[in-house]
Amino acid sequence: MNILVVAPHPFLAPRGTPFSVYYRTLVMAEHGARVDVLTYGSGQDVDVPGVQVRRIPRLRALEPVPVGPSWQKALLDVLMVVWTIGLLLRHRYDAVHAHEEAVFWCRFLKPVFRFKLIYDMHSSLPQQLGNFGYTNSRLLIGMFRWLETTSLQAADVVVTICPALQDFAMAKGVLPRSLLLIENSIFDDVRLQRPAQAESGGSTHGAMPFAPDGRVILYAGTFEVYQGVELLVEAFAQVAGVVPDARLLLVGGSEEQVQRLRSLVATRRLSDKCQLTGQVPKAVAARFTRAASVLVSPRLHGSNTPLKIYEQLASGRPLVATRIDAHTQVLDDSVCWLVAPDPASFAAGLTAALTDRRAAEERSLNAAELYRRRYSRPVYEGKIRQLLELVG
Repeated sequence: MNILVVAPHPFLAPRGTPFSVYYRTLVMAEHGARVDVLTYGSGQDVDVPGVQVRRIPRLRALEPVPVGPSWQKALLDVLMVVWTIGLLLRHRYDAVHAHEEAVFWCRFLKPVFRFKLIYDMHSSLPQQLGNFGYTNSRLLIGMFRWLETTSLQAADVVVTICPALQDFAMAKGVLPRSLLLIENSIFDDVRLQRPAQAESGGSTHGAMPFAPDGRVILYAGTFEVYQGVELLVEAFAQVAGVVPDARLLLVGGSEEQVQRLRSLVATRRLSDKCQLTGQVPKAVAARFTRAASVLVSPRLHGSNTPLKIYEQLASGRPLVATRIDAHTQVLDDSVCWLVAPDPASFAAGLTAALTDRRAAEERSLNAAELYRRRYSRPVYEGKIRQLLELVG
């Protein structure tokens, strides 16, 4: 089976995403599919038999491409449309696997080129426009809603990444037989053509920036407002007075976001107990995870499960997360500390995770078992096989 994956992202960005596209294509290729990936010009090429990465021209003036909707992505997507048509004219594809907004143009190309259309829905794009504060235009949001609804109806298979999106798609009229839930739950080592380059960069070079006798609370991810990193700092200010050897490590964020958080840390007089590394390679973040005492997901709102939750479940480390829909689709009180999204509640959860060793061990073991049973690689592979059968 020949599949064209249209992924409007920097694939793979040295310190970014989308790793979900990589894992989808990796497992499809392992199960016999011949995959072309059309993506942005920036990023690093993968080394996976059966996968060919094809890129639009790199426009460095538009980099870095920000997370979420942006004018940079809008311009790059114009080139993506042209290159999609070019590939469809030159090659015969059995299916087109459109990620996120790529479905908006692929749905119109489907009747012309007669391929099966897979819509890989990682979020509701009209909701993203509001969540990222990109626009309040009723006209633009309404147009995105129309495109999203008609794309869901045109797709032969809709892949969602969490139950909330699955329910959303069903409410839009997608039949259960055309709907497949495939969580972004695996995190194998990425096979890059130049792995040494991928490991370079990052000021810490993978060394934990605290003395080994400290207990480290680790946040790794983006620093967007909805992620709740400021809430985490405020909560840690309370924990630091109760658990003297507690330390906070914040990994990720743009330079501007890091500076803003560093100012908050200084205001709370936590500079000696809190470190911000900025963005680091994925392998370095994984080493931080293995060395941490407690992992956190302080997200404030949303319904899409954060990708890092699955790796946190499998890590063997206690986890503290906010009790919101994005988390409770996967987590419960048997596998982590679920707390209200406010500093006092989060501080109480952190303190318990740091000091109650028996509960921390029990919940960590339960979390690892949940991951093995519902989200591990064999489970993921089974769902990808279902996907290939649906479009075969």
